[in-house]
Amino acid sequence: MSMHRVAVIGAGTMGNGIAHVCALAGLDVTLVDSDAGALDRAVTTMARNLERQVAKGKISGSRRAEALARVSTGQLEDVARADLVIEAVPENAQLKYEIFTAVDLLAPEHAILASNTSSISITAIAARTDRPGKVIGMHFMNPVPIMQLVEVIRGLRTTDATTKSVMDMSRSLGKTPVEVRDFPGFVSNRILAPMINEAVFALMEGVAEAEAIDTVMQLGMNHPMGPLALADLIGLDTCLNILEVLHRELGDDRYRPCPLLRQYVAAGWLGRKTGRGFHRYEGKN
Repeated sequence: MSMHRVAVIGAGTMGNGIAHVCALAGLDVTLVDSDAGALDRAVTTMARNLERQVAKGKISGSRRAEALARVSTGQLEDVARADLVIEAVPENAQLKYEIFTAVDLLAPEHAILASNTSSISITAIAARTDRPGKVIGMHFMNPVPIMQLVEVIRGLRTTDATTKSVMDMSRSLGKTPVEVRDFPGFVSNRILAPMINEAVFALMEGVAEAEAIDTVMQLGMNHPMGPLALADLIGLDTCLNILEVLHRELGDDRYRPCPLLRQYVAAGWLGRKTGRGFHRYEGKN
């Protein structure tokens, strides 16, 4: 199935990044959010990030202008014109269920419905629709314009045709899609979340300070970013949600969220987006 029109639901960090790469690939994009301010911020962010690509010589100024011209903003009803709907709202299962129930009624019959979820069951999301064969996971990595991977998650009822269309579409965005099965955390967070959690335990138990823990993993394990800095980039609330899904669905205490992680989230120290997480970011952009 050819795709020309994409609706992205959620104008946060992931949503505006997904809209960015879709528009740059020549697709018409409608960015949807109930918060008009979030839509304005998302368009501003896209324009700034595209300008950075121009400055680095990665794209031309005319290509930047063309990409921005392909992006419009709207409300949920605007998914009625989409060939592909990508949901990119916060990692809350009930919220995603409600959105997919509504989108299923609004989107064209041929449209594929995808979730950018990082841990929630695609099979469970698909069950809230009357088109489970056309529901799939498209887990982009953050920051979307830079990171190459898309984890393509097949639910129990996702069809071969849907999977092929999404794999092909991901490649057209310049990404590398990897097909995985619908298990809690999929591949990426099944492995990443426990590593981050163990780093938080090491911090809580006084094994080392945050900077030291990250330096060990960067210089000793050749990671481009330490686990605590990565948690700050992802958002500590998102990390906690992922670990709670893994702990609940797999029933294994190795996924039990560290109490210090819960404490930071309760304090509102969510990482880069709030200026404070395991590291401080006040005054940094």
